[in-house]
Amino acid sequence: MKFIFAFLVIASLLSCNRPPRVDMPNTIVVGSSADAKRLLPMLATDSTSATISGWIFNGLTKYDRNLNVVGDLAKSWEIKDGGLVIIFHLRKNVRWQDGVPFTADDVVFTYQEVTNPKVPTPYSSDYGPVKSVVAPDPYTVKVTYKAPYAPALGAWGMGIIPKHILEGKDLSSSYYSRHPVGTGPYKLKEWVTGQRIVLEANPDYFEGRPNIHQYIMRIIPDDATAFLELKFGGIDYKDLTPAQYKNQAGTPIFRKYFQKFRYPAMGYDYLGWNLLKNRFKDLRVRRALAHAIDKQSIIKGALMGYGTPCTGPFLPGSWAYNKNVKDPAYNPQRALELFKEAGWTLQKGIMEKNGNPFRFTILLAEGDPRRSMAAQIIQEELRKIGVRVQIQTLEWQAFLHQYVDKKRFDAVLLGWELSPDPDLYDIFYSKKTKPGEFNFLSYSNPEVDKLLIEGRSTFDMKKRQADYHRIHALLANDQPCCFLYVADALPVLNKRFKGVKEAPIGIWYNFIKWRVPADKTLWYN
Repeated sequence: MKFIFAFLVIASLLSCNRPPRVDMPNTIVVGSSADAKRLLPMLATDSTSATISGWIFNGLTKYDRNLNVVGDLAKSWEIKDGGLVIIFHLRKNVRWQDGVPFTADDVVFTYQEVTNPKVPTPYSSDYGPVKSVVAPDPYTVKVTYKAPYAPALGAWGMGIIPKHILEGKDLSSSYYSRHPVGTGPYKLKEWVTGQRIVLEANPDYFEGRPNIHQYIMRIIPDDATAFLELKFGGIDYKDLTPAQYKNQAGTPIFRKYFQKFRYPAMGYDYLGWNLLKNRFKDLRVRRALAHAIDKQSIIKGALMGYGTPCTGPFLPGSWAYNKNVKDPAYNPQRALELFKEAGWTLQKGIMEKNGNPFRFTILLAEGDPRRSMAAQIIQEELRKIGVRVQIQTLEWQAFLHQYVDKKRFDAVLLGWELSPDPDLYDIFYSKKTKPGEFNFLSYSNPEVDKLLIEGRSTFDMKKRQADYHRIHALLANDQPCCFLYVADALPVLNKRFKGVKEAPIGIWYNFIKWRVPADKTLWYN
């Protein structure tokens, strides 16, 4: 009877086109397919952890709506000696969420910890060129570099951590990642593992208390369930899948209750090869696989057309993007020729070498129907040339820490969210392959290494652009991964939230200014 009753309730709601009443004024509820792992900024390597820690902590700098570097904890700065010295002038009205004043000592301490080899962070290279960080007074930080470092201002956007709490402590301890104290607009109120993370507005935030008093992230691994929660008032915000956006975002209930957005995401998806595996070490094999994958079919089938093909690690429109780089064109016949050159032959529909079939497994994390569909399309495309592919979907934390970090995979279907600065040192530099670091594909090319160092060591924009254009061409040739697509971001948000403005960086940049009018506090108003 309970199941029948629940069905009738849902049917009734559908028929009257009105979602249930939810009395949570000035609260936003966001759906996420994965839980956070660590909420200390230097340890936040997954997107959920980065999102939550970003509301709790501030950096010295941040990116504005138009992707320009502006001040955050730093109100201003001076660049001297051709970029070898940066002097940050800090805000004086900032307190940690426990009431202790924020000072330059916290910045020096953060630098010492992020470059401490005992701290398992992938972000230490952002500060590798730094020679010294000192605090001449409580509100001044002087950073001296060994050589000019172009991404310097953006790098100081990483969240600053409190010296008075963490000095002498083991930052890798789960306690500190689950009990963060920052300077940000929100502070952690509750974290129920696998269920929800609740943030409450910081009344003493230096830019003023946020208008939205609570930010709740609900962990909903199943996308279909998350969509129903959105439709019936359980969550206010969700990134829709292309199918949901195309088939549902224009329906009467969505037009009435939701505002929708569409803009290119700040990132790309790729099929990455484990280059420690013998079968992927041969460039001819990697290029053959690239020729056998039809990106337009993936964009049409998995993205419903909401995306563009990706030729490399830079986004179209970025000054680092090399428009002259061409994709390995979809050409199954050329794929077969390259396999043959590499010693593989097609025998009774199976690609073989010395009696061994060419087969591998694609790993991906659960909760992303778009990537799941892309994997299935790739599986079918490669089957046509005799390559057998299995697909294995794993829970996010297990996928990341038990397989990716430990390089226990053949291929992974993943994506990179990119910084506005095109520095790719952490992802493609040959020595950034330790557990927890980002070059888990184990890519190595001496020329790329040289260009990555050059590109981050000069403020000459023409020189940087030339370096990154060459990197783009080399990566497109080497195919350490098959660059698939830049998907469109397709978020929807309840209409009761006002002050939301779309920009090149997305919509969340001005979240603390969002508001809910007094007569719009219910879900369905």
